Amino acid sequence: MKKIVSLILFFLFTACTSIGQFGAGVDITFDPRTLGMQIDDAIMQKNLSARLALKDKKYFLSVQSEVRDGNIFLSGKVNEPEEKIKITKMAWETKGVRSVKNAITIKGQTNFKTTAKDILITSQLRAALIVNKKTKARNYTLETINKNIYIFGIAMNLEEKKEVINEANKIFDVEKVIPSIYLATELSRTKL
Repeated sequence: MKKIVSLILFFLFTACTSIGQFGAGVDITFDPRTLGMQIDDAIMQKNLSARLALKDKKYFLSVQSEVRDGNIFLSGKVNEPEEKIKITKMAWETKGVRSVKNAITIKGQTNFKTTAKDILITSQLRAALIVNKKTKARNYTLETINKNIYIFGIAMNLEEKKEVINEANKIFDVEKVIPSIYLATELSRTKL
């Protein structure tokens, strides 16, 4: 009973936290998904977040998830490799999931200098996407881990996708660009 009450309170709390945005990270005005797709993704994201928090409260703050068209992107830090595996398994068990990209790192595998460099790389790419008129920066989640930049989002067309990847490759000190960029025309419900 406590878990059900906690879950209901969690949904009520998180449903009231974003103004001007639906879900986390993508502004409705730029999002090529239908409202129904956005709602489905938000439900999947809240479901996964709630299950992670019920599994262990520390995951509520240490693990972030983003869902686009049933594709889940995980980021954050955990203490042990086994935790990363368990979280990935839980993501795959989410109803409606199409794929899972896991960028979760293990604590202790990075140091302050590496973390600062990763934050700088992410900030530089975010700024480049905002300035670039050919891209919609709000449609992308960016995460840099050990100089590898993960890009997760939806491009309006192939040119925008190429432009985002090109901007990432221009940033000094990036070792690898790992894109998970879906085209608006590739979304599952546009193929019906």
